[in-house]
Amino acid sequence: VQLQASGGGLVRPGGSLKLSCSASGSTTSVNNMGWYRQAPGKQREQVATISSDGTIRYGDSVKGRFTISGDFAKTTIYLQMTSLKPEDTAVYSCFAFHRDLLRGYWGQGTVVTVSS
Repeated sequence: VQLQASGGGLVRPGGSLKLSCSASGSTTSVNNMGWYRQAPGKQREQVATISSDGTIRYGDSVKGRFTISGDFAKTTIYLQMTSLKPEDTAVYSCFAFHRDLLRGYWGQGTVVTVSS
């Protein structure tokens, strides 16, 4: 499974940005996808995940500001980020879990910088 993320960039505080991630390869049994982020000097944290059964989870720091959506038929997910804060600055990585192989896959990451 290969993951391709896009949509990162520079945005001012209070602004919005939308990330996309598409999985390719043996994706039939991918049943969970999500976004994680890692800021400089900090540990990686979960941003949001979505399952093929519709279950969605958000990290506490993004609840009410970020929205994850997805189409598992296309194994593509999106992360709509609003009311961005400087502390949202990080490398955002896409993740996919393959239920048959019982393993996860990571994309290369896309950089989001929130700064005035």
